[in-house]
Amino acid sequence: MGQRYWIESLMSIKAIKFNKMKTRCYNVVGVMSGTSCDGVDLAHCQFNISEENKWSYSIFEAKTVPYDSAWHKRLTESVQMDPNGIHELNRAYTALLNEIILAFIRDCGLSNLDLVCSHGHTVWHKPNEGVTLQIGNLESIAQGMPCPVVCDFRAQDVALGGQGAPLVPIGDQLLFSDYDACLNLGGFANISHLDSDSQSIAFDLCPFNIVLNFWANKLGLDYDFNGDFARSGSVNHQVLRQLNTLSYYHLSPPKSLGLEWVQSNFYPLYTTYELRPEDWLATAAVHMVEQIQRASHSFERVLVTGGGAYNGFVMDQLDELSGGKFIVPAPDLINYKEALIFGLLGVLRLRNEINCLSSVTGARGNHSSGVIWFA
Repeated sequence: MGQRYWIESLMSIKAIKFNKMKTRCYNVVGVMSGTSCDGVDLAHCQFNISEENKWSYSIFEAKTVPYDSAWHKRLTESVQMDPNGIHELNRAYTALLNEIILAFIRDCGLSNLDLVCSHGHTVWHKPNEGVTLQIGNLESIAQGMPCPVVCDFRAQDVALGGQGAPLVPIGDQLLFSDYDACLNLGGFANISHLDSDSQSIAFDLCPFNIVLNFWANKLGLDYDFNGDFARSGSVNHQVLRQLNTLSYYHLSPPKSLGLEWVQSNFYPLYTTYELRPEDWLATAAVHMVEQIQRASHSFERVLVTGGGAYNGFVMDQLDELSGGKFIVPAPDLINYKEALIFGLLGVLRLRNEINCLSSVTGARGNHSSGVIWFA
């Protein structure tokens, strides 16, 4: 069986197992499951670092494995579970991830992998209470793997007093520095950029697909394709004002959001106002556009990824407000940027290099975060 290693012992591990510090090329599978519970994203990536310490990447094979209805239900309801239920869910979900990753490796005919790097699935995220939990990071995830697995990236940051999120800014800084900012429209909308002192700043802007998909589900849909139902709805300006005055939006970063926050701040409005799903979609989408524009008005080039990049209603409004500064890349990057970056986070962990920025999370210092499991 494998052994769990934290930062103190990584140097000796590498000396014994890898001697990778001089390596310039890494063959990696990145794995991501987001809060919108769509499925597991997997990306077979290659990372190269030049003699000038510049990182580059390639995405080869990539795939999303959707959750079946039973797993979707378990994950969306997991925040309400007691510790015994979470323990069993963690065990079962780790086994599911192990099976999905091994099938991806087998089906794509992958060989000579250096790492599998997995985010897991967030169940609890209350960093201000010192709590975060991503299931799927147990030792058994490495069973049968042809290479080590790096996972559980958030817990160390929260233990160091940080938010544990967002974690992708180090990847934005190393891989996408041609843009002024990177905007991800996943379960939550988050943004990362450099401030005037070249320090990375990143934070969650507002809920995104975690709210839009909730109302699409009421219409019998997995999601609102192209934002068509939002486009057909009517904005309730009273609800919009209430959403825009939520206290979170007036906090300075570092800050992050979780499902618990959505349930506490959005769900009560659902019962207070009797709106059609289309009207909720329209109102929520306009709210999100306003929060995004508020945070990005000073930038000239913003890279947009995540499933929300396909929401034509949202993107049309952003383009109308900004004059086209929001840049949508090719589908592989839209769909798999987070899986790609968690692959890079794992590589940085293996190299014992910083992959978690205190300027982003508010932790007591920059650090190299993640657990390494050996098969």
